[in-house]
Amino acid sequence: MIYTVTFNPAIDYVIHMDNPLDPGMTNRSSSEEHYIGGKGINVSTILKNLGLDNTALGFVAGFTGDEIIRGLNERGIKADFIKLKEGTTRINVKIKSTEETEINAQGPKISSEALNELYDKLDKLGEGDILILAGSIPSSLPSDVYETILGRLADKNVLFVVDATKDLLKNVLKYHPFLIKPNNHELGEMFDKVLKTDDEIEEHAKKLQEMGARNVLISMAGDGSMLITEDGQRFRVGVPKGTVKNSVGAGDSMVAGFVAGYLQSKDYGVALKMGTAAGSATAFSDDLATGEAIRNLYNTL
Repeated sequence: MIYTVTFNPAIDYVIHMDNPLDPGMTNRSSSEEHYIGGKGINVSTILKNLGLDNTALGFVAGFTGDEIIRGLNERGIKADFIKLKEGTTRINVKIKSTEETEINAQGPKISSEALNELYDKLDKLGEGDILILAGSIPSSLPSDVYETILGRLADKNVLFVVDATKDLLKNVLKYHPFLIKPNNHELGEMFDKVLKTDDEIEEHAKKLQEMGARNVLISMAGDGSMLITEDGQRFRVGVPKGTVKNSVGAGDSMVAGFVAGYLQSKDYGVALKMGTAAGSATAFSDDLATGEAIRNLYNTL
């Protein structure tokens, strides 16, 4: 089974305005919509859209937490979230007018008891399972929570996928994650360098492999993506043509597409193309991409 963890999920409330936002005044929208989200939830959704069953783990609270669970169930995704006793799952406000303005909420406090409950759930994973950890850590959790989780599961033959940055990522490399996905800027920041060429990107991706990573997937926005595999291969693919409508969830979609492509083919080249198609399809959509949209783009790569 594939498991994703979303520590701090959210409902994204998107407000569209025909006129520029006027601070201090009453502003009126032209339309609104809301989406359930969070990096792990985005990964779960794309996996399901590509035909892979999975279980979403994490923390929810209050009436907004209930909506997260309802939305996941509606998508056919098993939601095994821990319900916090206090607070509410956050609502992030996205205002889209002539400029885009975001207000991201803090989210509920996660107690040590609730965190231990999550550890207990994760301890049941075993050989053949895949665990996907994505995103930042809420301030109420210890900064080494990723490291703790992978350490507890290190001897259970679980495949780890980690989409994180800087020390959060570096500190888990000793547990040999199957896949990590920095973008080219994040990869450079880890070594205090600006990476300008494919060869420089490959060189520094291999440094992460020397630290323990198995496969390194590097996203490069409009320049496509690169994969350095555990057996030393380098795959490179561009991006399909399309109009970018939405950047939210594109990186998560790439992770999910890669995992789906690899599990369905056991071919790293196919996995990279599927990841690129999934990330691009979401960027070209108003919400997370459908399976059909992903497969259509895959066929153009």
